[in-house]
Amino acid sequence: MKPNLHLWRKAVNYLMFSLAGLCTLATVSVLFGILGFLVWKGASSINWDFFTQLPKPVGEAGGGMANAIVGSFKLVLLAAAVGVPVGFISGVYLAEFGGRKFPALIRYVADLLNGVPSIVIGIFIYALVVMPMKRFSTLAGGLALALMIVPVTMRTTEQFLRAVPDSLREAALALGASKWRMVATVVIPASLHAVLTGTLLGVARVAGETAPLLFTAFNNRFWSPGWDQPTASLPVMVFTYAIAPYEDWRRQAWAAGLVLLVSMLALNITAHRILSLRMARRSGR
Repeated sequence: MKPNLHLWRKAVNYLMFSLAGLCTLATVSVLFGILGFLVWKGASSINWDFFTQLPKPVGEAGGGMANAIVGSFKLVLLAAAVGVPVGFISGVYLAEFGGRKFPALIRYVADLLNGVPSIVIGIFIYALVVMPMKRFSTLAGGLALALMIVPVTMRTTEQFLRAVPDSLREAALALGASKWRMVATVVIPASLHAVLTGTLLGVARVAGETAPLLFTAFNNRFWSPGWDQPTASLPVMVFTYAIAPYEDWRRQAWAAGLVLLVSMLALNITAHRILSLRMARRSGR
């Protein structure tokens, strides 16, 4: 009876291990398949002009997406400058200073906001910012993306702060530090790398959003000065060029998609690298 049970357990173990390996292989294959297809379709259109020139007029081949690259950078920069501090401070409050009922309500609202379709957020900012200003703008697009960053940053900050051992808090309080000083000098530094990782992942998530930008930043085939004018962005340019009837535009759409994907992969790799360094330091290696 025992040998049969042992063989059965080994068979189940091998089966589940094989299924897990196949699922992992399928997931990784999808990622590399998408990346490989983008490289195949878009690498030929990536050159110096793509990063330095403006789009050519309709019917002319060539040109680039320099304005869209700069526009995406401005939008993500503004979103991070607004959304990250709000989300971080909210996460610190929920983890260290909140009571019971109010933080639970805030967490519920944050989870709901995190699940709201991005196009609904775009319509909301359109009504709140675009219509009163009577123009599309970089400011409106950045605020729409910031609204998406806030719940992600808030929840990750709260979780990582709660993961800090209570013994560190108790030691700081025992030395006479106030609660605010304890949080600022002990708890936050102990979880800073993990919080930064979650923040970078949140920024990478919104960097490829298209729907909210269609209602806020719209598009622009020229340079966009300041923050109160419509601006181009890589996701919107991909959408516009991909459905166009011009072969050269479709090639550039693939190239823009490749640049966008590589940028998001770089942010994700950076976040995971930061987290790995933190774990290595904690383990003493």
